[in-house]
Amino acid sequence: QVQLVESGGGLVQAGGSLRLSCAASGRTISSYTMGWFRQAQGKEREFVAAISWSGSNTNYADSVKGRFTISRDNAKNTVFLQMNSLKLEDTAVYYCAADPSGSYVFARTYYYDYWGQGTQVTVSS
Repeated sequence: QVQLVESGGGLVQAGGSLRLSCAASGRTISSYTMGWFRQAQGKEREFVAAISWSGSNTNYADSVKGRFTISRDNAKNTVFLQMNSLKLEDTAVYYCAADPSGSYVFARTYYYDYWGQGTQVTVSS
């Protein structure tokens, strides 16, 4: 089993930045693809970004390309999401997820077996 705990969320003004972290425990995630998803109030959960086990493959939603960067530190069993130029529409609960495939960077939730509890990101005007 893999346990995932997100942190780093909070309240930020539009145009600002936040860095989310996802710490894994229970098992090393060095062979897993890791993803970030988000869910705004009243909306379905949507893909944000994913990174392969080595970091060589990444995938981003069109809405965050050029603003968000996903990275990982396998030695620390941690994944990050650097969010810059935040917009009001980025407000959501952000979830970290783990996919055992390792090499693929899928955007669909059903590929991911493990999920964190989420961290709230609120962007204000």
